Amino acid sequence: MQALAPGSITDVAGLLVGHAAAAGRPTGCTVVLCPQGVVCGAAVRGGAPGTRETDLLRPENTVDAVHAVLLTGGSAFGLDAAGGVMCWLEERGHGLRVGPACVPIVPAAVLFDLWVGDGRIRPGAETGHAACTAAAASPPAQGSAGAGLGATVGKLHGIERAMKGGIGTASLKLGAVTVGALVAVNAVGDVLDEAGRVIAGARSEDGRSTVGSTAALLAGAGPSRLMAGMATTIGVVATDALLTKAQATQLAALAHHGLARSVSPLTVHDGDAFFALATGGSGLVGELSTLGVLAAEAVARAIRNAVVAATGLAQPPLPAARDLAR
Repeated sequence: MQALAPGSITDVAGLLVGHAAAAGRPTGCTVVLCPQGVVCGAAVRGGAPGTRETDLLRPENTVDAVHAVLLTGGSAFGLDAAGGVMCWLEERGHGLRVGPACVPIVPAAVLFDLWVGDGRIRPGAETGHAACTAAAASPPAQGSAGAGLGATVGKLHGIERAMKGGIGTASLKLGAVTVGALVAVNAVGDVLDEAGRVIAGARSEDGRSTVGSTAALLAGAGPSRLMAGMATTIGVVATDALLTKAQATQLAALAHHGLARSVSPLTVHDGDAFFALATGGSGLVGELSTLGVLAAEAVARAIRNAVVAATGLAQPPLPAARDLAR
């Protein structure tokens, strides 16, 4: 098995990460807390995204800081979990002061995991609140945790031949600047290692090996009927460099290049979305091209970590990478 890449998004000082699970089936949410308020941008590139507060993050709009970012399962229903994050922050006096009110700003993105277990069970406000309570500055659990609990990969030939996805994190440091990534991996395509070999993805008909989805397509093997929004790889990249809101938006866009390095194929049925946080804690002005290279690499490493650390499910049968490596 491939070793886990080092580091965590919590290596960016000032960020806390917490997971919580919804009771009754494999689904949950993951929160990145920055209650002090940090600069944030977003890039939503997928064909069927489920998001909240992304318009507010556009560089021309006036709000210039967020207090948390939420990644959650449950498809569009899971956006309710953001209300619990807001409540947790409000209870502690964190948020944007608007007259007599304190309004926490919590962008969010969802992934589709409703076919794993009873789809009527989704993360709600109580799950989001619990994720905040669990948040810590230590490296978060990877694999089958939080927003990655119901995540799957390799669905090009149907969910019955898919494998377990998950959530992963990684970080890199260049000089005094740190860049980290946290990614919930729920792709139609396969997850690839640095050499382009499949770590986890669509399986053969007997379920014992991976087939390589892109190669199968190029050889003429048609995919199963794909549904819009059936998969979304969502994530957060963060740096302690000083960035403007416009630069954070560009960094979120550059982070998507990590998908192309580690997931194949990328389809119009993925609703991929990335957020970028810039705490400014290093005191150094960020050079965007360099930060973009670090962000893309951190994303690719986090994606691989997600499936390497994942554990399989019995129902529906979804083996993890560790199961096929035996």
